[in-house]
Amino acid sequence: MSEHGALQHEEVVIRRGRRSGAAITVAVHSRALGPAVGGCRIWTYPGWREGTADAMRLAEAMTYKCAAAGLEYGGGKTVVALPMGTVLTPQVRHDVLHDVAEIVAGFDGSYCVGPDVGTGPEDMMVIREVTPYSFCLPQEHGGTGSSGTPTALGVQAALRAGARHVFGSESLLGRRVVIAGFGSVGSRLAADLSAQGAMVVVSDVDDQKREEAKNAGYGWVDPDRALLTPADVLVPAAVGGVLNPRTVAALDVPLIIGPANNQVTSDSVAQLLADAGTVWVPDFVTSAGGVIYVLSREVGGLDHEAAAARVEAIEETVNHVLDAARTAGTTPLHESMALAQRRLSAAATQ
Repeated sequence: MSEHGALQHEEVVIRRGRRSGAAITVAVHSRALGPAVGGCRIWTYPGWREGTADAMRLAEAMTYKCAAAGLEYGGGKTVVALPMGTVLTPQVRHDVLHDVAEIVAGFDGSYCVGPDVGTGPEDMMVIREVTPYSFCLPQEHGGTGSSGTPTALGVQAALRAGARHVFGSESLLGRRVVIAGFGSVGSRLAADLSAQGAMVVVSDVDDQKREEAKNAGYGWVDPDRALLTPADVLVPAAVGGVLNPRTVAALDVPLIIGPANNQVTSDSVAQLLADAGTVWVPDFVTSAGGVIYVLSREVGGLDHEAAAARVEAIEETVNHVLDAARTAGTTPLHESMALAQRRLSAAATQ
């Protein structure tokens, strides 16, 4: 993806919420393929500028996620940058969500919002009080609910392709898998991979999850050691920015595939990983299961089986980029970007 310099986004709205006073950024990177989609992240940041930078990075990643997945949607993102130490009371949360909804409404359907870190289906219901342009409502209200399950399904599809490429077999039986992040997606992956016979080790910044992990029979490693733990597979499943020159130098793992967004701090890290003999499948390919499933169901009208089949197609996408990278001597990131760019360029000429 682009190293930030010149602005490449179509539209960036930065506003102080009139109810909450929170700094809110909605970044739309591209609508070349169709309306922009992207989640609402509520998180703490040192300042609003860091929140805006995160929104812009995430919006760009959504463009390539949709393009690589063959979806007719562009990329956007909402970030609510809370000051460090903010206590998000129910009333403040409600005010924040209505402020977000007010901004989303101003796009008049050219940007639609869903859940992300810090938000969920119930929050999308609150946004619906102001604007119809939100996805992933609770199932009892006609939505698909949490996208965690289809996201995990997509990661597993990517893991099958990656394991065949690296180990010669899609089976992870007896292989050590470190999952960095034991949230909604990480916990689902841990259960599924453990059931397949993998030796699962998990970590999370919430130390209270240690007991939950141990009760489930998983190993535990502190978050600052997760990337230093020798393993067959590393699954980044929390926040981004974990792969940088320093951490890459300390890795002892041949395959990295996970759902966390923006895993590398810069595109050059992908080459460092390749030089170190580590196969890294870009997150915007791996993590697309959620958006594929939600849009297939809520917009495309497909049933569960048909939407899940579209998620499973991530396996073929990963096969393609890994084979292309091996043949051309490039990186999976280069080939994933090339795939996305071909689809974006084709849309631009129509």
